[in-house]
Amino acid sequence: MKAMDVDATVLARRAKIVAALRSIVPGEGVIEQETGRRPYESDGLTAYRALPMVVVLPDSVAQLRAVLAYCYAHNVKVVPRGAGTSLSGGALPLEDGVLLSMMKFNKVKEIDFDNRFAVVEPGVTNLAITRAVEAQGFYYAPDPSSQIACSIGGNVAENSGGVHCLKYGLTTNNVLGCEMVLMTGEVIRLGGRHLDQAGYDLLALVIGSEGMLGVVTEVTVRILRAPESARALLIAFDSSESAGACVAGIIAAGIIPGGMEMMDKPAIQAAEDFVHVGYPREAEALLIVELDGPPVEVDHLVSLVEKIALAHGVSNCRISASEAERHAFWAGRKAAFPAVGRLSPDYYCMDGTIPRKQLAKVLTGIRELSERHGLRVANVFHAGDGNLHPLILYDANNPSELLRAEEFGADILRLCVKHGGVLTGEHGVGVEKRDLMPEMFNDIDLAQQINVKCAFDAKQLLNPGKVFPTLHRCAELGQMHVHGGQLRFPDIPRF
Repeated sequence: MKAMDVDATVLARRAKIVAALRSIVPGEGVIEQETGRRPYESDGLTAYRALPMVVVLPDSVAQLRAVLAYCYAHNVKVVPRGAGTSLSGGALPLEDGVLLSMMKFNKVKEIDFDNRFAVVEPGVTNLAITRAVEAQGFYYAPDPSSQIACSIGGNVAENSGGVHCLKYGLTTNNVLGCEMVLMTGEVIRLGGRHLDQAGYDLLALVIGSEGMLGVVTEVTVRILRAPESARALLIAFDSSESAGACVAGIIAAGIIPGGMEMMDKPAIQAAEDFVHVGYPREAEALLIVELDGPPVEVDHLVSLVEKIALAHGVSNCRISASEAERHAFWAGRKAAFPAVGRLSPDYYCMDGTIPRKQLAKVLTGIRELSERHGLRVANVFHAGDGNLHPLILYDANNPSELLRAEEFGADILRLCVKHGGVLTGEHGVGVEKRDLMPEMFNDIDLAQQINVKCAFDAKQLLNPGKVFPTLHRCAELGQMHVHGGQLRFPDIPRF
């Protein structure tokens, strides 16, 4: 078939799909013009971009069911998207697929303070949940740095964490139930409104599944009483090794802080230049340790952490004396990502997790990799649970720098795995890490994971091309022929 004939066939198919979607979602709910589709070409991982075939924004479960059922019947690929803050390319669209935006699902449907839960739609932002309940002294615990913008649906897809995940857990520890629409258009409910449910824990399977099993339309989250009091320590060290040893010492003492974050010198200086909160610019590493609970307990724990810090060669230690000062300590950490953005035209935010005791070794390894690849790096991470976020600085206008940044990032993740860690802590695999999955899993491991995908999405139409380095036909996986009939994913579209 000639190229011209192929183009005509593609355009005709697209027109047919658009017409069908318009009959389901009327008005402005279907975007087909290029200028309207352009804002959806990338998520937070801006190095990779692709223009979706069409964008659809349903505003009801009935519309969503009809959209998915149509796409299932006509073998049309679908990529779900929340606020687009994913940093692993989880919401990267497909040029031959529908981009399904869930941001019109933005209502807080129910709040039950007696039983401590809230029912929200997936387009509600993370911070909006806390805003909805804080007047009664409650809050929603997971708090990723993008909480002002990221949606709870996206948090469920990526199992997001945040600075307070050490004590209060990730999204999976704070979601009680959800409603989800399968690719076929069927609606299922997982979990409920209580701590535990009968049967298989399919809810835990869905949280962190990166939009590959179904489209979440409702989330029941746990809300917590705000702590009676909280105080934070800002602890500076002359080396990252000393800071890492202090982290291990705090946990070894049986202390579980509400949050424990670490930044290295480039990140410290960038944050201080950005927010001017009094970070010690000369420090090689900075810990922010927050203790919360009854005032007497908090005061006792603060004194213990201070003693542990002194035993590990602290160069400077400040303890918050007011709520304003505590918030100031956190302001720099919360603004670290945009602050680092001022150092370079672009940066590549990585996400890997290591055992706490390996912190010093991995940081030393990252410095060595920085010299080898010729790119600067700033480190910001959740020290308490070993979740690293190295920010690799590069210039996207220089193609060789983007390639080096990708190679640098891959080497960092290999380093994490080598030291007993994993490829991701909270950003997900997406397209960013899919080709590194064999670093952690063998063929049998991957085949079993893909079997789960097949159980929910037999045609593999929902967010294909993510997580797994190869796509297998579901029927053949049942025979465990992991190399039989495999289809290579296309190259990732780069900016």
